[in-house]
Amino acid sequence: MKIVESIIELDPLMRFAAIIDLNGNILESIMKTGKTSLKTQKEEEHFCKQVAQRRKMRQEFNRSLGKVRYVQVEREKVTQMVIYPKRKTVYFTLEPEASPVKKSNIINKVKKITARL
Repeated sequence: MKIVESIIELDPLMRFAAIIDLNGNILESIMKTGKTSLKTQKEEEHFCKQVAQRRKMRQEFNRSLGKVRYVQVEREKVTQMVIYPKRKTVYFTLEPEASPVKKSNIINKVKKITARL
């Protein structure tokens, strides 16, 4: 089973999962069956490039603030999550109504699944 498939199956509220290289290229991705993408493919690719750029920008503060554990963005229509294993970036989305505890549990599970990336 692909890593993104393992991630998307963690919870019914999951929407999308992608593994991104350090240049922002999507290596693998999956949309949850029955969900509709909120972005076009071109927008998704552009967004992933920006995720990689923001990772590089955040690394400038690692020495003074410590490494980023994860990034969470709450939007009206979706919750966006990003984690940074060593050599890849993991980006996934879920429905915004997930509770804070559920979101925290999902983050911890995704970190375990992607620890070797």
